Amino acid sequence: MPISHEQAADQAWQWLEAASRFSETQDPERDGVTRLCATQEHRAMLDALSEWMRGLGMTVRQDNGANLIGRHASWNAAARTLLLGSHQDTVPNGGKYDGIMGVILPLALIHYLRESRIELPFHIDVVAFSDEEGTRFSSTLLGSKVLAGTFDNTMLDAVDDEGTSLRQALIEFGCRPEAITGDAYPAEEVIAFIETHIEQGPQLELENLPVGVVSAITGIERHRLTVHGLAGHAGTVPMHLRQDALVGAARVIQLVDTLCQQTEDLVGVVGKIENAPNGVNVIPQTTTLSIELRSPDDAIRRQARQRLFEQIEATLAASGLSFDHSLTYEQPAVPCSAWLIQVLEGAVQDTGIEPRILFSGAGHDGLAMQALCDIGMLFLRCKGGVSHHPGEAIAPGDLTRALSVLENVCHRLAAHG
Repeated sequence: MPISHEQAADQAWQWLEAASRFSETQDPERDGVTRLCATQEHRAMLDALSEWMRGLGMTVRQDNGANLIGRHASWNAAARTLLLGSHQDTVPNGGKYDGIMGVILPLALIHYLRESRIELPFHIDVVAFSDEEGTRFSSTLLGSKVLAGTFDNTMLDAVDDEGTSLRQALIEFGCRPEAITGDAYPAEEVIAFIETHIEQGPQLELENLPVGVVSAITGIERHRLTVHGLAGHAGTVPMHLRQDALVGAARVIQLVDTLCQQTEDLVGVVGKIENAPNGVNVIPQTTTLSIELRSPDDAIRRQARQRLFEQIEATLAASGLSFDHSLTYEQPAVPCSAWLIQVLEGAVQDTGIEPRILFSGAGHDGLAMQALCDIGMLFLRCKGGVSHHPGEAIAPGDLTRALSVLENVCHRLAAHG
């Protein structure tokens, strides 16, 4: 007997609640969810997902990167495959929906398609990526790099806080790391990768919209900057003669904030500060800080970088201070495919929702998957824009609407050929 989108979304809600219990924490409402790659919590999550997938008539396999993949087969055995999914892992004490919602909502879609006897001319593979956050081994996008064929074997040498290598952890998890290269999807067999994810920001809620279509996944760059001054006694050196590194760093922070406030499609933060000698009565001699800039447009980000460091150089020189810096990380922006943006936008409109296009200020598995295939993303409103926190929350009704959008996307892709 056919079921409604609401009934399928209700099942997804139950699965999400169950998934939150596979955590190092005892109380996900209070302490959030902590589920790291290749741990007993990861195993428990995959065991539950496998059971749910098989209950939907899907075939299930785990690859050598600890990804779980469930297939809803098409009537056409030779058909190509639509990839849906997200990551199962969390940050420490994270929320109940970041990542895992994008695995479980596609399972609700399969539930709806199966019960409604809707057949499609393509396979749907639902993927629970093993490690997107990089919390345990400080190496992000592990699972998606495996599927995309861009996994770097040097990642296997990364170790966690207990000294266990990624290689050893995967072996203990039942994987064969030496066979990872064979787990990549052949590009010609894949239609696209579409990820549904909570927005992790406030825009959809501010505009009273349940879902939004992602235009691009942000580019990111990080710098380590050290301001050099001169230490001295805080009670004896006159203010006008001081070379206070921390005061200089404060001016740098203001420059970063002002630049980002005044530049469209640019955000940034100074998130980490180290001060020396860090005494209560000593003028700071060196202050080291992190600078991060993000934009969906790499040209905007790089132009902003140039302006920022020109301003920093002039400002610190005027204060008798010097600095040095290094670029510690850079990830180019990844645009979502134009045709998939159109498909998602049309599906949102057909569902009776005003289409809203926005970019993702956070990184996602699409950063790796774009090396394999065209990518698209659907954002789902989250309360207060809160994410990576136990207070992360979504509305059940939004889950229903997102499910309706995904079904519409499937029909559009079927018609697209």
